[in-house]
Amino acid sequence: MAIVRNIAASLLLALTAFSSAAQDRPVAAALDFPNRPVRIVVPFPPGGPLDIMTRVYAQRLGEEWKQPVVIENRAGGNSALGAQQVARASPDGYTLLVAMDTTLVMNPLTVPNLSYDVQKDFVLISLMAQNPALLVVPAGGAKNVAELIALAKAQPGKLSYGAGVLPTRLAGYFFNKLAGVDAVFVPYKGSAEVVQGLLTGSIEYAFDGVAPYLPLIERQQVRALAKLNSNPLPQLPMLRPLSEVTQLTALGDFSVWSGLAAPSGTPSAVVERLQRSIAQASTDPAIRDRLGQMGIYAVSSTPHEFKNFVTAETAKWGKVIEESGFKLN
Repeated sequence: MAIVRNIAASLLLALTAFSSAAQDRPVAAALDFPNRPVRIVVPFPPGGPLDIMTRVYAQRLGEEWKQPVVIENRAGGNSALGAQQVARASPDGYTLLVAMDTTLVMNPLTVPNLSYDVQKDFVLISLMAQNPALLVVPAGGAKNVAELIALAKAQPGKLSYGAGVLPTRLAGYFFNKLAGVDAVFVPYKGSAEVVQGLLTGSIEYAFDGVAPYLPLIERQQVRALAKLNSNPLPQLPMLRPLSEVTQLTALGDFSVWSGLAAPSGTPSAVVERLQRSIAQASTDPAIRDRLGQMGIYAVSSTPHEFKNFVTAETAKWGKVIEESGFKLN
């Protein structure tokens, strides 16, 4: 019996040691994270506000981590292709997603049979940026919002407008509906295509993020008629909110936000490390200044705050979409 007890005790010690080692592995991995290149998937084409913002952060993160941070643009499906790719990646923190309102809120509300599940497939790490948006026309287009509305009403179904992400598309939908405008929507994959649509005259107006347009406005290649929220925009201090210019107060405030997500199952210690890095980068004066020059606000949050924010945004936009009759065609 003594031999049996000794064997049992030895097995218990071995199992305890194995369990302890298994529990320590994620912690050790986090302490060593990252020890190889980190890939960040941007679910939109290069050149847009999301891509620009991510590359600014990536440079800072690479310097902190002393590892390359590789940006991979995976456009398509209103960010669904990139999101699906990350959802299926190994949950080790080395493949991350820059997710935006389109990815985490608008797609789940408007896309049937979506290829990913926000609740099940991702762990939310931190908000990263708030990007104000504009109503923009070509340089030779309408001189103000009232003129644009009048032109559209004089030619029902003739004017075209564009947008690259669902929030700005939704802004255009509401603007047209509340202003009594009948215009043709032209979908684009991202801001770079929207810009080309304006410059080539393929569309008469667009709703899009600020960043790509500031140099074009300065060179008088496009004209901003209004901003889509009431936040200060130092580069365009005289620009007024669209809801104020039109007196269509039901338009409310629109802004495009983005944050960092990882595949579900990513160790909590790795998530905490990533969150700390984003928080530090978002308060770096150089980062804030560089993004601020493009009209982008650097922000951060805890994972819990990010999750609550997404829940609140989903409730808000779910009600708006239901009451407006908006359909994703």
